[in-house]
Amino acid sequence: MLTRPVTADLLRGAVEVEHTEHGLLPHRLPARGRAQCPDEQLLTIESQPSGVRLVFRTAATLVELDVLATKKTYRGVPTPPPDGVHELLVDGRLVGRAGVSEGNVLTVDMSTGETETRPGPVGTVRFPGLPEGTKDVEIWLPHNETTELRALRTDAPVESVPPGDRPVWLHHGSSISHGSNATNPTATWPALAASLGGVELVNLGLGGNALLDPFTARTLRDTPAGMISLKLGINLVNTDLMRLRALTPAVHGFLDTIREGHLRTPLLVISPLHCPIHEDTPGPTAPDAEAVRAGTMRFRATGDPGERAQGKLTLEVIRRELERVVRQRAGEDPNLHYLDGRELYGAHDAVEHPLPDGLHPDTATHRLIGQRFAELAFAEGGVFAAGHG
Repeated sequence: MLTRPVTADLLRGAVEVEHTEHGLLPHRLPARGRAQCPDEQLLTIESQPSGVRLVFRTAATLVELDVLATKKTYRGVPTPPPDGVHELLVDGRLVGRAGVSEGNVLTVDMSTGETETRPGPVGTVRFPGLPEGTKDVEIWLPHNETTELRALRTDAPVESVPPGDRPVWLHHGSSISHGSNATNPTATWPALAASLGGVELVNLGLGGNALLDPFTARTLRDTPAGMISLKLGINLVNTDLMRLRALTPAVHGFLDTIREGHLRTPLLVISPLHCPIHEDTPGPTAPDAEAVRAGTMRFRATGDPGERAQGKLTLEVIRRELERVVRQRAGEDPNLHYLDGRELYGAHDAVEHPLPDGLHPDTATHRLIGQRFAELAFAEGGVFAAGHG
C-alpha cells in the first residue's frame, strides 16, 4: 500500500484548509471570518465538511482514509446520532459507503449552549473492491461530522485531477442546506441538485448560522463562482436575532457585499421553506422538553404571534420583505432573482412529508427539494440554465 498525506490539491468544496496536529482540516469559512465571531456553535458547524470531497485519479482497487472524526451528541438524548458517512464515487457513480466509530465526542447542552469534548482516536475508512483500471474517484466527507484528514492509502499511485469546465455553484443557507437529517452526504438537497445540474458545489450551508453575518457575505464575495444562491430567513426566526427594521438594511448590505466580487453573476435569493411552527409565530426556537425526556429531538416556537406588530419576524414576514427587496434592486441588477421557498417545500408537502423534528426534512424530502431546485434553477428556462451545460 502507498501512503500519502491528504493535501489541499485533492480537496473540492472547501473554502480554506488548516494544518492541525492530526492532518488537514477543511473549513467552510476563512480564518479571518472565524476570528470575528468566536461562537462555538458556528465554529463547529463551519468545520463540518458539507459538500467537501476528495477528488483524485487512480488505478487503485483499495482505498483507505485515516480520519479523526468529531461526533456531536446532545445531553439528555440517550440515543446518539449515527456515525457520519463517507461515500466513494467512481466516475460519478456511487460504489461504497463507510464510516468510523472512533473519534472525539462533542456533547451539546441544548438548554444552555454549553459544550464538552471528549478526545478520541483516529479511525480508518476502508473501500475495497473498486473497479479495475484508471478512474476518477471522489470521497464525499460526512456533512455532519468535523473530519480531520490524516492520510490516504491506496494500492496504486494517486494523482490530483485539475478542475474541469463545470461551473461552480456557490450556495449559502441554514441547517437544511447544510444537510440536517439527511442520512449521507450526497443525499443533502444541494448535493443532489448539483449532481442533477452538472455543476461543482461549494456549500456554505451553515446550520443555525444563516444570519446575514458580514464575514459570511465577504466569504461569498471572495469565493469564485459562476452562480450563487442564498436561502435566507429561518435562522433569523430561530434565534430571534433582529426585528424587521434591522432585516431590510441587513439584506441590502449582504447583497451589496456579494456584488463587490460578483457584479454580474446570476444571484438567486430563496425565501424560507414552509415550516409550520414558524409561519406566523416568531422565535426563538427551543427544544421540546417533553420530546427530549422521551429520548427524541423536536423543536417548538416560543414566540407570541401578537409580537409581529412590534417588528418580530416570522417566515411570512421575511418572505414578503425578501421579495420586496429583490424587486426593488432588480431594476438595476437584472441578474438578481427571487424564488419563494415554498416552491421547493410547501404546505401541501408537509402533509405527505412532515418535518420529523419540526424543523428539518428527512432524506426523502431532501431528495424532493433537490429535484425541484434542479428543475427550477438548472433546467431550460431556469435562472442558472445559461451558466451550465
